[in-house]
Amino acid sequence: MSQQPPVRSTASPAPRPDASMSLLTNVMDHSLDDGYAEAAARRAEGGKGLPGTLRAKLGIAAALLLAAAVVTLGAAQARIAAPTLAKEREQLIDRIETETSAADTLQKNVDTLRDAVGAKQRDALEKHGGDSAELVSLLAGATPARGPGVKVVVDDAKQTKQSGAGGPRESSGFSDTGRVRDRDMQRIVNGLWQSGAEAIAVNGQRLTSLSAIRAAGDAILVDNRPLVPPYTVLAIGDGQRLSTAFQDSADGQYLHVLQQNYGVRASISAEGEVRLPAAPSLLVRTAQPQGGGAEKRGTDTGKGTS
Repeated sequence: MSQQPPVRSTASPAPRPDASMSLLTNVMDHSLDDGYAEAAARRAEGGKGLPGTLRAKLGIAAALLLAAAVVTLGAAQARIAAPTLAKEREQLIDRIETETSAADTLQKNVDTLRDAVGAKQRDALEKHGGDSAELVSLLAGATPARGPGVKVVVDDAKQTKQSGAGGPRESSGFSDTGRVRDRDMQRIVNGLWQSGAEAIAVNGQRLTSLSAIRAAGDAILVDNRPLVPPYTVLAIGDGQRLSTAFQDSADGQYLHVLQQNYGVRASISAEGEVRLPAAPSLLVRTAQPQGGGAEKRGTDTGKGTS
């Protein structure tokens, strides 16, 4: 019995329906996990380098060690320099105290000499002033004075405030309008002079024709001597009449405006007797010889008028 040879078909197999979507098919057949697996296998085979987390930890540790070294070095340098700085500070303090003591001694000498010069000038004025010596000495502030008068006390406001509505101080740009200023004291003193005061002193400083009221920062200076509030102004004159005339004057009204609008505290009272000291020193600018010369003429020493 004969065998039939196997049937061999030469026809090509039928194409796959998804042959035209080879890229999508490849993605579906080979997932992303295969790529991660290959990368892990390569790292394991290489055996070189450390895991990323360990490297990060080592980097942080190195940075901390470096920071600790810098802080330790700075602390050591500060500890080494501390004695030197303390010594320099003590030397500076000693120098300041020494210079301050020397300045105080010089100031005392200046005050002593000023008093001596003022006494000699007053003696000369009384000796050569003739019948008008006493009046001239009084008007020049060379001798103490006493008599009836008025007492004006001016002080800063308890609570100052900003001024934004204009007023007698707005043009000066003062931010603290409740503080007594030098120009306020100038107006008060000038108002008392115009009202008939014969002699005036501010906080014990006798005023003369050469006196100046100025400011240095927030301090008020009278003849370059700083004053502190409250400011007490004593004026010799007919007490009640002087008080009334001053309050009715423009400067008295100015003081009233400061009280009402800015809270400046002020009071005025007639006194039966007030005592004023002599001026600390008087500078003679103009002098005229009494005799001994063929021609009498004024000589100007360039120092002031007394």
